[in-house]
Amino acid sequence: MTALILALVFWIVAWGVNIWLAGSRWSGALAVRIAIPVLFGFTLLVLWEGLVRAFGISPVILPPPSMVVETFANSTQILWEDFRQTVLKGALRGYAIGAVAAVLCAIAIDRSAFLTRGLLPIGNFVAALPIVGIAPILVNWFGFDWQSKAAVVVVMVFFPILVNTVQGLRETDMMQRDLMRTYAASYIQTLVKLRLPAAMPFMFNGLKIATTLALIGAIVAEYFGSPTRGMGFRISTGVGSLSIDLVWAEIAVAALVGSAFYGGVAWVEKRVTFWHPAQRG
Repeated sequence: MTALILALVFWIVAWGVNIWLAGSRWSGALAVRIAIPVLFGFTLLVLWEGLVRAFGISPVILPPPSMVVETFANSTQILWEDFRQTVLKGALRGYAIGAVAAVLCAIAIDRSAFLTRGLLPIGNFVAALPIVGIAPILVNWFGFDWQSKAAVVVVMVFFPILVNTVQGLRETDMMQRDLMRTYAASYIQTLVKLRLPAAMPFMFNGLKIATTLALIGAIVAEYFGSPTRGMGFRISTGVGSLSIDLVWAEIAVAALVGSAFYGGVAWVEKRVTFWHPAQRG
């Protein structure tokens, strides 16, 4: 119980420090804004460690964070290969293909009333399909390598980006479009100089939502067929062989990659939509 008491004391002290930092005059500083969530996450890990050690929980059920860190350090080669297969080959390629296809379809839908009434309901229908149902079908169609995982990712990211982009293209009001027509602007000129810039905040909302969906889709697809590498493959085989520490190491990699991916898209959004009121500090 000593480990649990020490963990609780540390958690209470860290909680107090976090409250003080959040209410201090330095709360707006970048270092403080980074330190608060990092300290909060670290206290949760310390509490997790204390609970596991105090109650003698088996590593097969819940390994302590120290064991996960040790496995992470000893399995960097395996984790890197899995990262390359799942993220670089499957998730990122599927994300790029799905994003480009969604933006092009959104422009076509905005241009055509027929597609607005025909394609959007179909997209909604596809988005409602369960991923565990379509993943094995796409694996059978495209094979066991990264192509099938990218196809699953395309299906998952397409609709959120499509809906947000269509909404963004309709954000400009009639007066702005009338002004462009007064200047004899063509549809392409109006699209590039007025409507796409106005749609950027909506597009980035869809892109940020799709970052997590892309990684989830690639990992789930690997459950239904994959070469002998990949994060989903490793999680599936790790659970079967009771290597739960390796499973948690893969989960940690997925969480870090997903957070970095989301943060990267948010960083690009701030640079592209710096003019929007939401981005003004």
